[in-house]
Amino acid sequence: MPENSHLTTSGLPKGSDQFVEAFARGLSVIKAFGPNHQFLTLSEVAQRTGLTAAGARRLLYTLITLEYARVDNRKFSLTPAVLELGYAYLAALPLCDLARVAVDEYMEKTGEICTVSVIDRNEIVYVARAEMPSPLSRRLGVGERLPAHATSSGQVLLASMGSDSLDAYLAQAPFERFTKFTIIEATPLKKAINHAGKQGYALANQQLELGICGLAVPIRDDRNKIVAALTTSLNLARHEYESILEKFLPIMQQTAKNISRGLGHQLT
Repeated sequence: MPENSHLTTSGLPKGSDQFVEAFARGLSVIKAFGPNHQFLTLSEVAQRTGLTAAGARRLLYTLITLEYARVDNRKFSLTPAVLELGYAYLAALPLCDLARVAVDEYMEKTGEICTVSVIDRNEIVYVARAEMPSPLSRRLGVGERLPAHATSSGQVLLASMGSDSLDAYLAQAPFERFTKFTIIEATPLKKAINHAGKQGYALANQQLELGICGLAVPIRDDRNKIVAALTTSLNLARHEYESILEKFLPIMQQTAKNISRGLGHQLT
């Protein structure tokens, strides 16, 4: 899982009555916690957020008072109550109810992992996920984030960006390399993104994880705007790469159409 690159509060806009800096700093404290950072000392929170120790202490104890955090042995951690913040977003997203049903149906038909994700800055975020229980389950759930550049879903969603936004994204290259197949440079990544936009799907072969191929198709709303990506992750030990499109693309496209129809998209 990539590190959160948006923890620091430096450079926050000031002087606007529409911006509450204290609230932004409180959110940065929550975002300081995550995979491999479930328990943090006061100094670690201050370091990861760019806050002073005194500022971090006040915000941490505010979260404790509100029961969003706890402290034990000078180690701070978040409580399950923080999930309410994410669920508030999910509950307000019409896509989620449709997606949950669709990914379950896909999984039951194919036996394969199925997810629906949206894009947030440089990452894709799962809003629905279904996987057959097994000892080899990848244990990624709703709310988990993956790097957009190394995933088929990310390439589909990046293809929906305007040219200026896409160029700004690509200006961050080179991106992190996860396998020898990861596309990290701007020019080949832009080619892959444009290809995904033209053909209506993306196939990311072992770009995030060796032995895993991702296939993603777009989900559209009533304005014909791409709002999410439907993805299946396939183990190449069970499926030949050359057969993936023939076996899975038609059912993926139909599943995405079903979700899109529920969002009011008029199919042509």
